[in-house]
Amino acid sequence: MVVIGGIIGSGIFINPYIVAQRLDSSVLVLAAWVAGGVIALAGAYSYAELGALFPRAGGQYVYLRDAYHPLAGFLYGWALLALIESGAIAAVAITFANYALRLVGRPDVAPVPLALAAIILLSIVNFLGVKPGSRVLNVLVVLKVAALAVLIGAGWLAPASPGWWEAARESTTTGGGTAVAFGAALIPILFSYGGWQNANYVAEEIENPRRNLPLSLMVGTITVVVIYVLVNTVYLRALGLEGLATTTTPAASAASRMFGAWGDTFVTAAIAISTFGFLDLAILAPTRVYYAMAADGVFLPALANLHPIYRTPWLAILIQSTWSCILAATGSYERLLNYVVFADWIFFGLTVGTVLVFRRRLPLGSRPAGSYRAPGYPIVQILFVLVSAAVVLSVVRSDPSSAFRGALLLALGVPLFFWFRSSSNQRLSPAAERADGRGTTSIKHTRDTKEGHCSRVFCRSNLRW
Repeated sequence: MVVIGGIIGSGIFINPYIVAQRLDSSVLVLAAWVAGGVIALAGAYSYAELGALFPRAGGQYVYLRDAYHPLAGFLYGWALLALIESGAIAAVAITFANYALRLVGRPDVAPVPLALAAIILLSIVNFLGVKPGSRVLNVLVVLKVAALAVLIGAGWLAPASPGWWEAARESTTTGGGTAVAFGAALIPILFSYGGWQNANYVAEEIENPRRNLPLSLMVGTITVVVIYVLVNTVYLRALGLEGLATTTTPAASAASRMFGAWGDTFVTAAIAISTFGFLDLAILAPTRVYYAMAADGVFLPALANLHPIYRTPWLAILIQSTWSCILAATGSYERLLNYVVFADWIFFGLTVGTVLVFRRRLPLGSRPAGSYRAPGYPIVQILFVLVSAAVVLSVVRSDPSSAFRGALLLALGVPLFFWFRSSSNQRLSPAAERADGRGTTSIKHTRDTKEGHCSRVFCRSNLRW
């Protein structure tokens, strides 16, 4: 449920029209969604190995920190707050507002005020406790999957648009031709497939993570790939290539074509519910990364503390939601999407690259029995890193201004890291400081010990726990 709920947000309901605009045939559109699914599976396989090897709260932050340098882990957490998660929350909130306004018959109203209200409301819900937020999430994830199942089932029974499979138009691509257009189409697709890493954030809380985390990543990601390909087939059957390319609400338009006003209302409501549920998950899950950073002494110390009454990471929720509101108020959907993909896929590539590092440092014979191994090593990991680089370059080519602003925000994280680390070292006694410049920080270990639950910490300098 975490994997499926983390991947299925707004992307499948809105991004297909962007893909149809960038590619010139129905076959290419479906091929792009299949290709995106294969890439997502390659990433999920590698994350499964990492999560089983290091079942720690914080996910990617932990892998990047221990494989490369604490700065790499910090820059991921900084990017998550500044661009990736906050940008995704802003983009999904705008999508929720568009569909909610369409549902009440006011599609002409500006969506930003309602998007801000949704972020604020769910921030309050998650501030007041983990149980309220998780209960809302469970209900909304079930509803979103049910809505997609109804759409897929009805779409295959309804009459198809004439010639939808053979549909093609004269190529509008320039420069690199179809290859460049295909790469540009992968940007919104990979945004839609992102989210499998949410399971790694909570690896420390999973029972028997060395078995169950890889299983959940595989089953969840494969389920989403199947759903996405079938849903896009339904869109093309109902609307045709040109019809899909000219609507910004493909799911509602397809349902309206198949069922009339009733279908439009049902799907619009389901999409509004689905995106609202994604917002709920996105507001809370990444706070584990900010917590791990603060516990390591490289971020705001207060982020490592829970609210004394509600036991929630209240300050992390407040900071992330405030920045998300600013992004929602100042950025268009496509620009926000480019911000997210640019930063996210830099760190997806770097994280999958850590599999190569840990395979060398920790040979399979030295790992715990039954540890999961990603298939296709090292070819799959190398290809994934190359694809990640190509995706980032596609964003730079298609929207250089967004890529430039994203790079500036990432660069801002470098002096912040050294400032936070310097401040932390001044506050701590020498015994609590890092033993060397390569191992995990001892701050998290010290705090956990004080609280009575010492975590297993991996020391890279000695290759031991």
